[in-house]
Amino acid sequence: MAPIHLGILVYDYQAIDIVGPIDLLHSANSRFLEVSKMFGPVNDDAISQAPDFVFHHVGITKEPLHLFTSAITLTPTTTVDECPELDIILLGGPNPEGFKLHPKYIDLIRQHINAGKSLFTTCTGSAVLASTGLLDGKNATTNHAGYKWAKENYPAVNWTKEKKWVVDGNIWTGAGAVAGMDMVACWLKEQFG
Repeated sequence: MAPIHLGILVYDYQAIDIVGPIDLLHSANSRFLEVSKMFGPVNDDAISQAPDFVFHHVGITKEPLHLFTSAITLTPTTTVDECPELDIILLGGPNPEGFKLHPKYIDLIRQHINAGKSLFTTCTGSAVLASTGLLDGKNATTNHAGYKWAKENYPAVNWTKEKKWVVDGNIWTGAGAVAGMDMVACWLKEQFG
């Protein structure tokens, strides 16, 4: 099976929105499962069906970025201009008030979605996507604490807070950090058993 290239756009997001889903995906890698056999039974069938993810932290530049919300500094592994073709994009949740997504990120996301490729958001990452207009007319969720704000600022999106995550075509939106991890676990189960 060909590796699955996952891109995380590097901006000031809440770290757990990204770290949780990445940890789940990395733990599903066939190499990780093979090593895990030393700790307990891991079915060889599961290993043979397991994906291999390659993670790309995509910046506008490769300059380190300090995540204010998490006191973590990230160094992008690639830039939008150098990034390999991605199979999945993951958007974490920033403080959406006053947040502006760089136009290069908007172009990358637009091309990605229009190509029918998967995009995941966690927490207020759905507001980041909504800011591009690409969620207009689609069903989505966001962090429930930000639901009213999202509804007021992006009224063309069919927001719900009745679900932990929402799937609309190739776009998966998770309500919060832990809901995003549940969403990714569901996707893994659907895709790889």
